[in-house]
Amino acid sequence: MKMEKLILASGSPRRRELLTQAGIPFEVIVSNAEERITKSEPGEIVEELSCCKAQAVAKQYPDRLVLGSDTVVVLDKEILGKPKNEEDAVRMLTALQGRVHQVYTGVAFIRGTKIHTFHEKADVYVYPMSAEEIRAYVDGGDPMDKAGAYGIQGSFARYIEKIQGEYNTIVGLPIGRVYQELKKL
Repeated sequence: MKMEKLILASGSPRRRELLTQAGIPFEVIVSNAEERITKSEPGEIVEELSCCKAQAVAKQYPDRLVLGSDTVVVLDKEILGKPKNEEDAVRMLTALQGRVHQVYTGVAFIRGTKIHTFHEKADVYVYPMSAEEIRAYVDGGDPMDKAGAYGIQGSFARYIEKIQGEYNTIVGLPIGRVYQELKKL
């Protein structure tokens, strides 16, 4: 199936990698949208943020299909964004270790005035971690640009007990669902 080249409104290397692996043609135009949250449920929040990112780029390219995406980590109804600093990363990882949490990734497709959004959720079970393991992971620098202070596709994988849901939702783009939705569009 021949697909049109879409615009990815994200600078995420993980999202670029997933689109490339899936054979979906794209170019990157990073959104400079200010992230405003007016919703309260995690699924609605990631759809709203994805839409905000995509709309900022779609205004410049009204005839092109633009994909925006956003991911949040949720523990006990608290949204864990990207850590502010190393101590914040330690705090997040300490809270996540030995527990289950949810990862929500929202996706928005926009062309002109047409908007299509959805989200996926995955449950992530993290093995117990020692304070030394948490500190070593944070000192490696990996958690600083990731929601919830971890990347499942890197060395943090050794602390994942199991997941329920699509793995790529946790990485940052539920690529199987993205492809299925693109076929409909």
